[in-house]
Amino acid sequence: MKKDIVIIAHNIRSLWNIGAVFRSADAFSISHIHLTGYTATPPRKEIGKTALGAEKTIPWSEEQDPVQVIKQRKKEGFIVISLELRESSMPLMDFTTDKPVCIILGHEILGVPEELMALSDATVHIPMLGSKNSLNVSVAAGIAMYSIRCCS
Repeated sequence: MKKDIVIIAHNIRSLWNIGAVFRSADAFSISHIHLTGYTATPPRKEIGKTALGAEKTIPWSEEQDPVQVIKQRKKEGFIVISLELRESSMPLMDFTTDKPVCIILGHEILGVPEELMALSDATVHIPMLGSKNSLNVSVAAGIAMYSIRCCS
């Protein structure tokens, strides 16, 4: 039986990034995307351009308050992780669980707000081996989805 994985995409500005998250979510059989804060929602041509129709096949919901989403998912037995580089975060490849996982993605520059990280069970990061210390949020989301689906 495959592990249930959901995404919370909070305050993501770029419509193209949201479309790319939908497309990766389809590739890794993500069961739901919660679009929270000011994250744009389908239908939008910019989202559809990068999602290639995944915005029509992946279940999603628009919710203003990510705190309520996190609390509900925790009640359902999900492990909630923030994808964010912090001194206390663990490398993504070290994260393992057999429980369902809720991945929080944050703003492209500001990241996941402290309030949401405080509600998370873990904070994970993707180790960067080059000179840059971050990835595009949609690229990072795809890596996280793959790692949790295939390796944890």
